[in-house]
Amino acid sequence: MNRRQLMQTALGGLATAIPVKVAGEEGSGVLKTAKPEPAAANNARSFPKGFVWGTATSAYQIEGAVKEDGRGVSIWDRFAHTPGKIFDGTNADVAVDHYHRYKEDVQLMKAMGTKAYRFSIAWPRIFPEGKGKVNPKGLDFYNRLVDELLANGIEPFPSLYHWDLPQTLQERYGGWESRETALAFADYAGYVTEKLSDRVQRFFTLNEIRTFVDRGHESGILAPGFKLPPARLNQVRHHAILAHGLAVQAIRAKARRGTKVGPAENIFAVVPIIETPEHIKATEIAMRELNAGYLTAMLEGRYTDAYLKAAGADAPKFTSEDLKAIASPINFVGINIYTPDYYISASNKPPGYQSLPFNKSHPRMVSSWHRLGPETLYWAPRLLQKLWNVKEIYITENGCATSDEVAKDGQVYDSDRIMFLRSYLTQLQRATSEGAPVRGYFLWSLLDNFEWVAGYAQRFGAIYVDYTTLKRTPKLSASFYREVIARNSVV
Repeated sequence: MNRRQLMQTALGGLATAIPVKVAGEEGSGVLKTAKPEPAAANNARSFPKGFVWGTATSAYQIEGAVKEDGRGVSIWDRFAHTPGKIFDGTNADVAVDHYHRYKEDVQLMKAMGTKAYRFSIAWPRIFPEGKGKVNPKGLDFYNRLVDELLANGIEPFPSLYHWDLPQTLQERYGGWESRETALAFADYAGYVTEKLSDRVQRFFTLNEIRTFVDRGHESGILAPGFKLPPARLNQVRHHAILAHGLAVQAIRAKARRGTKVGPAENIFAVVPIIETPEHIKATEIAMRELNAGYLTAMLEGRYTDAYLKAAGADAPKFTSEDLKAIASPINFVGINIYTPDYYISASNKPPGYQSLPFNKSHPRMVSSWHRLGPETLYWAPRLLQKLWNVKEIYITENGCATSDEVAKDGQVYDSDRIMFLRSYLTQLQRATSEGAPVRGYFLWSLLDNFEWVAGYAQRFGAIYVDYTTLKRTPKLSASFYREVIARNSVV
């Protein structure tokens, strides 16, 4: 991966606008910007009043402290310590030490102006064996974090599962191959929400079911690293969405009345190649069918005929009660949007659409998989609204890795991330201006962190982390995001 440097001549005129680190002890700096001029109340680039601006992280990627305060072992602990699985040979035993530095990180959020924080709760911290005996010290950490967020005017949006399945459940039941794991997740979800819903209003169930199912159980790239045959893979998929539905039911039973819940899914994101009626119609068909094993089933309470026909004898085994649970009423849908999975064109042949190949010259960010497609942040929420009448949507992740370096003056000039965010947010604003019910946006990520199989080789954060000293330094994109939040508008 090539390193890019910003030309000093281009920076000269920006000197007064770039945030600087306030002098002081290591890690104690805050963003400092010139006082912004008042934004127009309803300019052409504004978001709806009350729009929620936040950042996002996950427990395994930032917390560290994997052997502290009674935390159990997760499948990612085991996977990351398996030689050859992680690109740079690292693991997240320390990560960026958020477990001990959470107060500092909350102050960084506050300095950025964010009003919400999406984080995940580590299942193995609460139930070290996945079920059974509770670990009070694990819950204590999240109590402290929630209290710290609220004390600083930041609303907590916890995710209950972000891939760190307790290793004991993997060994005892075969993990997501077993219905027992779905039942254990529901028990865990009910317990956590019962304890936190006095202060937390919204919970996400599982993060990116498609990703941890397909890449963890089909390609074997992610933990637990399996390459299952189709029948077993389809059953894993069924148990994962069943876990979502059972968790919703457990939350309704255990959490405080009025608690809201929904998934955070990495949908197959599709975009019409040309915005004409025939291509848009084809894209609607593609959206429903490509997501048939995941979000479509959750929102419709059924597997589509095309999905079951394609699976044939390998279709998952399920009951009508399973489908009712999977379709348990939810309050919102979170979607993680990075790139278009497919550009779609109309077709006269079944199923009524065709996905087009990406040109070799299609622009990408530094991650090889990350094709640029800002319009995805317009079409994804519009299609959710059109197909399933979803009335509350959150962009639960959006962001990019860039080749960040600390300049001689101590700053990180990630101009390419700003380009990415401005382009994507412009398309999101287009969606909200046309009535798409997007209520909030969570930038991925707050901090540079352990980026799964890439280890520490890719940096997604608005805050730069020196992995040796763990010093935090706000990047230029943090200043950009602060201005977006302050103005509630694309800047």
